[in-house]
Amino acid sequence: MNDLLLDVRGLRTAFHTAAGAWPAVDGVDLTLRRGEILGLVGESGSGKSVTGFSLLGLIDPPGEIVAGEVRFDGTDLRTLTEEQMRHLRGNRIAMIFQDPLMTLNPVLRIGEQMMEAILTHENVSRESALARCRDALGMVGIASPESRLQSYPHEFSGGMRQRVAIAIAMLNHPDLIIADEPTTALDVTIQGQILYRMQEICKTQNTALIWITHDLGVVAELADRVAVMYAGRIVETGPVADILESPRHPYTLGLLQSMPRMTKPGQRLQQINGMAPSLSSRPLGCAFQPRCTHAVASCAEQLPPITTEGTRSFRCHAPVERTVWPA
Repeated sequence: MNDLLLDVRGLRTAFHTAAGAWPAVDGVDLTLRRGEILGLVGESGSGKSVTGFSLLGLIDPPGEIVAGEVRFDGTDLRTLTEEQMRHLRGNRIAMIFQDPLMTLNPVLRIGEQMMEAILTHENVSRESALARCRDALGMVGIASPESRLQSYPHEFSGGMRQRVAIAIAMLNHPDLIIADEPTTALDVTIQGQILYRMQEICKTQNTALIWITHDLGVVAELADRVAVMYAGRIVETGPVADILESPRHPYTLGLLQSMPRMTKPGQRLQQINGMAPSLSSRPLGCAFQPRCTHAVASCAEQLPPITTEGTRSFRCHAPVERTVWPA
């Protein structure tokens, strides 16, 4: 069995407008091995969620995947028909959406929706499917799971609906789970339980996980590797310990310095000045250049090449010196 599960090359997703086609994902390269957890990190608008949707072919007009390869277990998903993709989605590849209302049907009981996710892909009895659904709800911390299977989504709080969505993604023991900030609506205790459970699933079932988030604290606790995204491009990637201990891209450094937990008592919290550029106003060179304190003349003129240092890589004309962080 090939250990490499996902190999993404040159992925480009654009949104068509009257003024032209603007890339939300611009030449993304990613690799993921079986059982590995990758944290995809960046500000809102950096292209993280669009990347996740693109991997599953869930981009609707005016969006369109215009270039690249998405090889899953050796097969380019862009060459598959919609019928073939439906067999993969929810079965071998599952996605946990940030908004649970995108997952749950408001007019169906929770048990019906969960069993449908199993029976669509497997020939098992309803009793067996129901037992799996009950166990999955208990696993994500929902009390009295058997009775809760008879409830409707509106009878759950927002956090509980998100836990149901997470349980549905786990039902068929997928090879890959793409999680789009799934613990944002959960309290810290339940978040910790979910993170622990996700790690256990990846370890015991050899499931790969892409965890999309803006929270570097979650990434530090959960992930094996991290990919930092800005303005539709991956600007730095590598083992999570290396990236968090010695970031090489100024944007990664800025994200770390803006975390309250990284500052000393009484120390002023640093921030990244300005805002991420819109799709239609990205600079010609490095998109981070207008906000960067390390920028040099070439940053505004040309896109930085990819520099590789052992198991990590980054795009920057003026990388951060290793002695700068932690300050």
